[in-house]
Amino acid sequence: MSAPDPAAAWAFLRDSDPVAGAEEVQAAIRRVAGEIRARLADRYPLVLVVMGGAVVFAGQLLPLLDFPIDLDYIHASRYGVQTSGGGVQWRVAPPPGVRARAVLVLDDILDGGQTMRAIRDRLLELGATSFHCAVLVEKILAREKPIAADFVGLKIPDRFVFGCGMDAKGFWRNLPEIRAMRGS
Repeated sequence: MSAPDPAAAWAFLRDSDPVAGAEEVQAAIRRVAGEIRARLADRYPLVLVVMGGAVVFAGQLLPLLDFPIDLDYIHASRYGVQTSGGGVQWRVAPPPGVRARAVLVLDDILDGGQTMRAIRDRLLELGATSFHCAVLVEKILAREKPIAADFVGLKIPDRFVFGCGMDAKGFWRNLPEIRAMRGS
């Protein structure tokens, strides 16, 4: 693996288009927190953060959830550093504590829905009493998805996006706004 190239990262950023500004992202996260509170505050849910993309979303959302939760993480991915999905890879499987719990999964993006469907199916197989998912963004696709998110921050066009925890080719997870690769 070659050393990171800061010049390539800056060039990549310059060759991208804005999708949602930082203020729009923050407003969406506050709205999602309110929706989750209204639906799950009395359930004492187990919240599972999907690493690594959802870490930024979770870090901003969790302090807004002013009710008891348990917190853990999972790591399932179809992308890695690629820009097109493959099969679901479990790097960290769900914890045994999902049995008999309401589970809320936080993820950065609902794209085609295959990863979230695999997560839902696994959690229900392990005995979760209910499954809910919140995503920062959902791509608007021409085809039907195998799963719908319960809580969606922003709906975005079908482009390859990055920022707010999402990366493109490993670049720019740390941006406060969401941007799209040109030509995507």
